[in-house]
Amino acid sequence: MPDYEYRLRYLPKYEDDLNEIIDYITLILKNPISADRLVDKIEGSIKERLNFPLSFEPYQSVKKRKYPYFRIYVDNFTIFYVVIGDIMEIRRILYSRRDMTPFMK
Repeated sequence: MPDYEYRLRYLPKYEDDLNEIIDYITLILKNPISADRLVDKIEGSIKERLNFPLSFEPYQSVKKRKYPYFRIYVDNFTIFYVVIGDIMEIRRILYSRRDMTPFMK
């Protein structure tokens, strides 16, 4: 049981990223079942991490940040989040094989 109870907050940019990914899988790849499964995996991974969001190595960003980024890997995607007080804030989800530098400014 965690010593601290965290709340979850999603930034609009994360929601935009996720919608773009799901639209691509559903409309371009024509695989809505895979899109639904991916959403379930993403939601499950985020909720699981909510128990201990600070127990993982921070993302080594080139930019000094007030709140370090942490990562969750789900299939070919990386979810980035920060912890601010009792809030785990989900900020981005990106395809893992792309250069993340321009997106993490």
